[in-house]
Amino acid sequence: MTASRTSGRAPFPDLQSYLAHLERIGELRRVKVEVDPKFEIAEIVQRVIRQNGPALIFEHVKGADFPVVLNMFGSERRIEAALGRHPQEIGQELLQLVQKLNPPTLRTLWNARAQLLRARFMKPSVVSSAPVQEVVEAPHLDRLPNLWSWPRDGGPFITWGPTLTEDPRSRRRNFGLYRLQVYDEKTTGMHWQSMKGGRGHHFEAEKRNVPLETAVVLGGDPVTMLSSIFPLPEDFDELGFAGYVRGWATPMVQGKSVNMLVPANAEFVLEGTVPPHERRMEGPFGDHYGHYSEAELFPVFHVKTVTRRRNAICPAAVVGKPPQEDKWVGNAAGEIIGPLIKVVNPNITDLFGWDDAVFHNLLAVSLAERHPKEVLKVALNLLGTGQLSLTKVALMVREEVPERNWPALLNELWYRFEPEEKMILIPIAPLDTLDYTSFRLHVGSKLILDATGEAVTSEAPPRAIHDPRGIDRRILSYKVLDGGFVVVVVKENPREVLQGLVQWDGLGPVRFVTAVSEDVDLADQTSTIWGIFTRFDPARDMIFQKQEFIGARPVYSGRIGIDATWKEGYPPPVTMPEDTIRLVERRWDEYFAGSYGKQARGSW
Repeated sequence: MTASRTSGRAPFPDLQSYLAHLERIGELRRVKVEVDPKFEIAEIVQRVIRQNGPALIFEHVKGADFPVVLNMFGSERRIEAALGRHPQEIGQELLQLVQKLNPPTLRTLWNARAQLLRARFMKPSVVSSAPVQEVVEAPHLDRLPNLWSWPRDGGPFITWGPTLTEDPRSRRRNFGLYRLQVYDEKTTGMHWQSMKGGRGHHFEAEKRNVPLETAVVLGGDPVTMLSSIFPLPEDFDELGFAGYVRGWATPMVQGKSVNMLVPANAEFVLEGTVPPHERRMEGPFGDHYGHYSEAELFPVFHVKTVTRRRNAICPAAVVGKPPQEDKWVGNAAGEIIGPLIKVVNPNITDLFGWDDAVFHNLLAVSLAERHPKEVLKVALNLLGTGQLSLTKVALMVREEVPERNWPALLNELWYRFEPEEKMILIPIAPLDTLDYTSFRLHVGSKLILDATGEAVTSEAPPRAIHDPRGIDRRILSYKVLDGGFVVVVVKENPREVLQGLVQWDGLGPVRFVTAVSEDVDLADQTSTIWGIFTRFDPARDMIFQKQEFIGARPVYSGRIGIDATWKEGYPPPVTMPEDTIRLVERRWDEYFAGSYGKQARGSW
């Protein structure tokens, strides 16, 4: 069965039907030998992702009673299969619906009738019995195939467990994806980050000094699973939105030990409560930034009851240094929700959170400037909108510039940016909980770069520079990128090296020079972008050739240096133990025996 391009209806009622489809079209492979959930699975999946490989089902996980599936959404083809159509199509449909209804008249209502009819599916349907309740049992979380992905992780984690909560005041639902460290057979951490819906509900429950009923949902139809990561407005029902996208209502069933409805077609539901004022150390965890988030105090989830299918399969994900599966998931979320930004900011052509920079760290926006400094108005609006408020660097370019083209962005910085009038540095602002660059949890600085408007130079950017290794032996290698953007790999004392480079005449007209650490591969664009944007805080780590105050206003000019190296006090980057790497290399043909064994060792 395949998705219809015209109906927009996803054909998969549950996870297992979706996986069966992936297997039929060659997008899924089974690993039948026993594998260890501690490091081994993560190393296998890392290699497959880097080869643009398929989803993987591990049928025999050491110490677990259930199989586990990973990389379910790790390609554009799999995302499109999961949603029933391309995510861009959904995003444009939502934008057109809003535009058709502005202003609302009988004619506009008639023109939007197809989309409005789909809106009836936003109310979940309630069923009396459900596949996810075929088995009802006491919690034994240690029987699940919980992954221990990286050596400094605090233990095994449930990594694809969307969490269902209700606001104690309004009873409005939230369905968000948070990691859960498994402490024992019935207790986990609940990593509710700042500004997340579940955190807000728990905040309200704590004010009332009551436990918050909670259900963690493992598996389900793919649209429901993906809805948990969509950056929807606060209090907007993710399960209702899933019904609209899917084209039929999300079936829900009354929980067995919680007074709330849960998705009927899930694989598992973990029912329980998060008590008020209870905290426990959670982490470390090798996360999306490619570094560990260090242990912090977080709320605790107490599981009362587990319901599941008889032959359940558990979903999981590995995160770490890009690229990962979350590249495709995050890009799909942006393509679906991003177009709605144009409702408030109609002069925006498009925007893109760069997955290589782990989304929040670099937002590129193409737009038309219709009024003086409208670019600044739009940038500040975006930095105050939903999940975009966690953006660290916003790069604004002209409407015809492709915001997903890295060389094009660098060239726009060369031709149209200068720091004195076209840069805004916000020294204190909210940041992602996972961001460590300011050495303060939840707080850091933001940078707005305006590369729109008239050109500031007509000269072509430099293609080469004098070899900086000749003036400083601490520079191990360097590369001149498009737009004359120079990146240097520095071994030690990077701030001192940058101070010299910013003033060095040998760089010629170069505008930006950035220092990165030795683990950054300058030959690889993803590694370079990751190395720059995950390791610098603008207010702490930018150096200017000239800097002065005019009254209370700081004024910057000339060349800009960026210290994007790993710094003492940062969490370490994630790396796999050498013995695990050797083990996986030795067993590779064993994992992928049969007709596609040789294919798995190279390119999929």
